[in-house]
Amino acid sequence: MASEKIPCPSCKQWVQMTLYGTQHRCVCGHVITTRSAAAETQRETSIHGHGDHKRARHSLRRWLGRCFQTKESSSNNSSSSCSSSRNSFKQSYTGTGTGTGTLMSLPSSRSEEPVPCGSRPNKRALLCGVTYKQHKYKLKGTCNDVKNMENLLTKTFGFPANCIRILSEDDPLDLERIPTKKNIENSLKWLVEGCQRGDSLVFYFSGHGLRQPDFKNDELDGFDETICPVDFMKEGMILDNDINETIVWPLEEGVTLHAIVDACHSGTILDLEHVYDRKLNIWKDNSPPSRAKKSTKGGLAISLSACEDDKMAADTTAFAGKSMNGAMTYILTETVRNKTDITYGVLLDEMVKYIKKINSERWTNSRFLRTVLRHKTIQEPMLSSSETFEVNLKKFVL
Repeated sequence: MASEKIPCPSCKQWVQMTLYGTQHRCVCGHVITTRSAAAETQRETSIHGHGDHKRARHSLRRWLGRCFQTKESSSNNSSSSCSSSRNSFKQSYTGTGTGTGTLMSLPSSRSEEPVPCGSRPNKRALLCGVTYKQHKYKLKGTCNDVKNMENLLTKTFGFPANCIRILSEDDPLDLERIPTKKNIENSLKWLVEGCQRGDSLVFYFSGHGLRQPDFKNDELDGFDETICPVDFMKEGMILDNDINETIVWPLEEGVTLHAIVDACHSGTILDLEHVYDRKLNIWKDNSPPSRAKKSTKGGLAISLSACEDDKMAADTTAFAGKSMNGAMTYILTETVRNKTDITYGVLLDEMVKYIKKINSERWTNSRFLRTVLRHKTIQEPMLSSSETFEVNLKKFVL
């Protein structure tokens, strides 16, 4: 019978186990139970849907070969690490039967004190950086992206470090902080749990993004956009429909959510009903043809994406020497740090100006040609929202 080593959830020691339907006792006394063969088969079926799942895997791998050649590593060096930020989250938001919740303190290795029981911070953030370390389509800039975003939230916008949950692959033994599909989905629920007037919420993702055909008639272009957890080849991707349902629907009046997604095909990753056209200075209708619900409960959801739905994002060394960075994340954080009192319109204009400057250099700088996008250009960011607003008057505040 096939076997593999599984980390004990209690003491983190590796235990040799047969794969299906057995129990093993770790040296610490904790009993570990594996799935039954029937449950494993059912899980595989649910992942790949009806039909030939081997053909689905083959199709997905073809997508990977075509899409991951752009947002991929082109350097063997990455100077920053997520080790200092992996444990920054010290709070777990636990809901009750009525949909409200209380903040519970969790142990952490960071020096910051937990938020006292009974107090409720009105700022929370979920930061996901997926490197796909064990795969050929790995990324090296995502750890730097998460660190840059964490610094922006804490130093510029006053987010308490102990109210930021970070998912990364920095510590493979910290199973609850690895950006698996299950952990990302649970963390998205945590982010909006019990939200109320005055809350500012941030969802950040740096990693791979893909598209797949839309079968529900709720996409104008006929494709669902997705983000890829570290285990997406086994567990599947996270669809824009599911992200919308999880973190957009629950937003109460007076709550603001910002999603910042540095991934390919991420333009309408939240399925918001309005998309901003910077060139025409107008909001375009992105409502689903099926009239499916995509709106909030009165709150405001705003998304900044690295590119349009049919475009590729970039992971590059063009900005910080040998250190890899997501192009959109680096430009966004640098722009906002230098101009804190900035509107959405000015932010977009400044980011596009920066991008055009960098793209123009590719024609005169041979080193740039070797390091950026395999001779592709950096795409312009995309703004979408659950409701329209005056982009040249509304301040960008997280």
